[in-house]
Amino acid sequence: MEAATDRSIVSPPAAMPEKWGHPRGLWTLNGTELWDRISFHGMVAMLVLYMTGDLLKPGRMEHILGFGAYRQFLESLFGAVTPAAIATQTFGLYYAVLTCLPLVGGWLGDKFVSRRFAVTTGALTMTAGHFAMAFDATFLIALALLVTGAGLLRGNLKPQIRALYHAGDRRLADAFQLYSMVVNFGAFLAPLASGAVAKYYGWHAGFAVAGFGMLIGLVWYLAGSAHLPPDPPKGVHVHRAPLSPHQKRDILGLLAMWPVSLGFWTAQAQIWNVYNLWLRDHVRMSVGTFAVPVPWLQALDGLAPAAYVPLVILLWRWQARRGTEPDLFTKMGTGCVIFGLSTLLLAAAPLFAGADGLAPLWLPVLFHLASNWGGAFFSPVMETFYAARAPEQWRGSLLGIDALSVSAASILSGTMGSWYETTTPPVFWLATAAIAGAAGAYVLLVRGAMRRWLGPEADPA
Repeated sequence: MEAATDRSIVSPPAAMPEKWGHPRGLWTLNGTELWDRISFHGMVAMLVLYMTGDLLKPGRMEHILGFGAYRQFLESLFGAVTPAAIATQTFGLYYAVLTCLPLVGGWLGDKFVSRRFAVTTGALTMTAGHFAMAFDATFLIALALLVTGAGLLRGNLKPQIRALYHAGDRRLADAFQLYSMVVNFGAFLAPLASGAVAKYYGWHAGFAVAGFGMLIGLVWYLAGSAHLPPDPPKGVHVHRAPLSPHQKRDILGLLAMWPVSLGFWTAQAQIWNVYNLWLRDHVRMSVGTFAVPVPWLQALDGLAPAAYVPLVILLWRWQARRGTEPDLFTKMGTGCVIFGLSTLLLAAAPLFAGADGLAPLWLPVLFHLASNWGGAFFSPVMETFYAARAPEQWRGSLLGIDALSVSAASILSGTMGSWYETTTPPVFWLATAAIAGAAGAYVLLVRGAMRRWLGPEADPA
């Protein structure tokens, strides 16, 4: 059989139907990711609180299949662990593996299976994982199913966005901003829905909400898959053109920016992990007589970026018309610096504490509003950079490498979570702010050299 030839890039169809100024396929991918994030952030908002407040109680944790061996594994890595340390380390490992496996999922989608098959299989596996959270015994099995499914789904959704646009299309940057908006809107809805259900009907009911959300996402994806471009040929018999010098330079440039992602996500991971415990213990979580559920604060991490995306798009279009729009590197560096400065608000909490030693609720609210303005400058811009510069035949893998920075950051978040028990909160948050600030300083220092070295974006030959 004659070997198929894989062109270095798959061009979008010339007459791809559009809706609201973008290919219809973008809205298929955005809707799928919306429901994925509703299910995922429901888990994030509840997991540490569920473990520390319920699952890891004496007489309960013993019913988890494989828990004894798992605890020994943690102790071999980190020494003796308390239930709180088990919870934060478990979250860190869970998030690390979840953000690592899209590299594997993207590689499979690049080389062997269709992206549609990978997304469908991943969604079904994640749904099974969410429903397995309904039982104590299958807790560790549920986490394994969730990370495996996420690797397949996330490793193959974002690469399909790039395939909708020609190289140099100004709309690609807007597409990733819109993608970020639905991601964060899902992050806003999830803690409200899952957190409220968990509070009034129990943790397992809250996890079930996440499972049904993933099922809806799968149905949406299958219904809109006709608007997505076809996959390039896959398999061992496909001949792939060698990388050009320009492509190799692009890949090296992507790797040079990886430490920036690591710094940003190491700081952000603390807001998914330790932050909930800090809120519970150091913030007055009430408005009048109403006790605000701790997971609800996570909703601001979704609402603020979703609200900021239209403002950011309008700002950069206005600057583009004036010829003053900053380049991608300046945007990313600025975002990291803003996030670091915002984290100083958390370190300053004792300065605003009342007689009861608790900080007012407006302080973390202000933090979320400020830090997510920085996030709007960083996260979707870094994804645009990776998607635009990655060669087609390696796009899923390279976007997975970018996600690997979140994985490494999550491992660090678990280690920092243990450190949180032995230091003061102000010192902890000062260190977190310094990490984000250092990442911003790095990219701002090298931006000029990176612009000259990479040159303009271009389709590979």
